[in-house]
Amino acid sequence: MDPQTVTELEAAAFRRLRDHLMRERSDVQNIDLMILAGFCRNCLADWYREAAVERGIELGKDDAREAVYGMPFGEWKAKYQKDATPEQLAAFEAARNAHA
Repeated sequence: MDPQTVTELEAAAFRRLRDHLMRERSDVQNIDLMILAGFCRNCLADWYREAAVERGIELGKDDAREAVYGMPFGEWKAKYQKDATPEQLAAFEAARNAHA
């Protein structure tokens, strides 16, 4: 497979993941993603911003988050994010310690 095709497939997979989290699974909390997968929507936004910077494109944290969340982060947070439960916080800490 040529490099351009690989890049296009990777980009399509990223868009599909982003859209899935944005539209179909807005109920999945970032803390649950962190516990189970070790990354969340904010991580995706950070990686997106880092990729832009590597290419000489200035992209702010808020703009990168909006690209991943599909709306300003504050709006998404108010609409979908719930406070973490004590159980989630304990699971997050245990997962973080297990992978440290």
